[in-house]
Amino acid sequence: MRRLDCDSSVTLRLDVNGVERRGQAEARTSLLDFLRYQLGLTGTHAGCEHGVCGACTVLIDGLAQRSCLVLAVQAEGCRVETVESLAGAGGELSALQAAFRAHHALQCGFCTPGILLSASALLRRVANPTEAEVRAVLGGHLCRCTGYTPILRAILAAADPTSSNNESA
Repeated sequence: MRRLDCDSSVTLRLDVNGVERRGQAEARTSLLDFLRYQLGLTGTHAGCEHGVCGACTVLIDGLAQRSCLVLAVQAEGCRVETVESLAGAGGELSALQAAFRAHHALQCGFCTPGILLSASALLRRVANPTEAEVRAVLGGHLCRCTGYTPILRAILAAADPTSSNNESA
């Protein structure tokens, strides 16, 4: 393991949204700050910066992680996915994003990127999750606008586009 002085700057190499990216970061820089300020990926939001609210959630090697609690140097060589990775190359919405729109599952949108990534990780693991499984994932996110019901319906609809949850609420 490489020992770093907190003020030392290192060059990092990560796979971010399918593209190899390089950047400089001090040893104490959070992955959140690296993504936003070094790479310009502002879809990852800084909320509480204590790992509680979930607004900064990204996927690291497929697992939902709070980027405010991960040092950028810890993500060296990892595959990192941000909310920017969800839409298609032409900007078309993913099925999950489309379900959020159809079910009015966002209001101000501040918490939405983190929730979308946690839901995406869940749907990769469990093709057709139960309501309880979705609620467990949502338990790690704070949303002050929607009341969670539209978010829950959107995730269930994205998992099963033929279900009755697929109708707009």
